[in-house]
Amino acid sequence: MSERVAVAGAGSWGTTLANLLAKKGHVVSLWSFEDEVVEDINDSRVNSVYLPDVRLDDRLTATASLPEAVEGADVVLSVSPSQHVRQVMRRAAQVMRKDALVVSASKGIETSTLETMADVLEDVLPVGTHRSTCFLSGPSFATEVAREHPTAVTVAARDGEAAQRSQDLFQTDYFRVYTSHDVIGVELGGALKNVMALAAGMVSGLGFGHNTRAAMITRGLAEMSRLGVALGANPLTFMGLAGMGDLILTCTGDLSRNRSVGFALGQGKQLSEVLGSMRMVAEGVETSRAAHALAQREDIEMPIVAEVHAVLFEDRSPEEAVRNLMLREPKAELWQ
Repeated sequence: MSERVAVAGAGSWGTTLANLLAKKGHVVSLWSFEDEVVEDINDSRVNSVYLPDVRLDDRLTATASLPEAVEGADVVLSVSPSQHVRQVMRRAAQVMRKDALVVSASKGIETSTLETMADVLEDVLPVGTHRSTCFLSGPSFATEVAREHPTAVTVAARDGEAAQRSQDLFQTDYFRVYTSHDVIGVELGGALKNVMALAAGMVSGLGFGHNTRAAMITRGLAEMSRLGVALGANPLTFMGLAGMGDLILTCTGDLSRNRSVGFALGQGKQLSEVLGSMRMVAEGVETSRAAHALAQREDIEMPIVAEVHAVLFEDRSPEEAVRNLMLREPKAELWQ
């Protein structure tokens, strides 16, 4: 059955998901705050700024009007950068159907409140809709999905029927969707892996090899799980697609923006210089602020997060950060 879908956010991931749904026969309206992106998509069938070299389906249309995209839609997909989700979805909620299925595909933690996207959406969406809101995450570079490379992701919701509906909506022969009830675990996995990707990029930029990166990934996963459990997540979620799967992808893949930022920092570049050269958002930078604050609030030991935060915001060198991690007091691998 064809549904009317609104996608809020026309970056690479929003455009990819919008195109996936349009190719399935849904009528998709993609909102962008950038007029040039809207014109590019509607006139040339391509988003040359954020998803070049991928022709977009004719059933996908772009608009610069968020109310025009959202009003009357059966499904509303939130794909804005995490620090803008509150503002965008508060506006969308003013015209959104009360029974619309909301799917969040943004990965991050709001720095001003330390809230996940689930908390943010619960704040701004109509009362009673949060149980059926879904959260899509997992190892999925936009460009590869857009080129129909086989990909597997997870969609989490407190309401099983909503998760099933979202699964059916996105499932294709190249995009496999699993379901989960662990909203907090799926959200934290998708957010925190970006911080670990910054760390993995730094050690590669410093010239260290596979041993160092493997240690960073494995101990990063331990930190992610530790914080997740403290906040109510199922630890097994971090062994799955939204945890280990996404962590491996972003820490090793050349298409990872966060790994690329870390790599440049490891080579001695300044954060302002690196971010100034990018048009797309590296979510891990702001998420590292939130993760560090959450660890302090919950009294959870997250040494990699602490060192990444120090490199980004406290003028610590990547070399010193690695040295600090290696010279920590020895302890058992598994501990509470």
